[in-house]
Amino acid sequence: DLMGMIQAFFEKLGLHEIRFKPTYNPYTEPSMEIFHWHHGLNKWVEIGNSGMFRPEMLRPMGFPEDVSCIAWGLSLERPTMILYGIDNIRDLFGHKVDLGMIKTNPICRLVK
Repeated sequence: DLMGMIQAFFEKLGLHEIRFKPTYNPYTEPSMEIFHWHHGLNKWVEIGNSGMFRPEMLRPMGFPEDVSCIAWGLSLERPTMILYGIDNIRDLFGHKVDLGMIKTNPICRLVK
């Protein structure tokens, strides 16, 4: 169900070339990364991460034992890096970020 839901979501966004790779996440089991083929870069680019919440994560929130819950999120830093031509994620996040770039680039671009 998780893979089908993610596939349908990204297809609605026009991303049809999707693949999944098993990975480790501390709060989900099984877990997987989501990749999309980027024709401009001619390579697979990570666009998300996902998994099934581990039961010990759900019980403290009061969910019954027979409930399972999917977890997934978008990797918005990857498309941002592509948009701004950033090769190293440390140039976008962390203590080495160029604050001048942050101040001079728009937060949101409106396209007509």
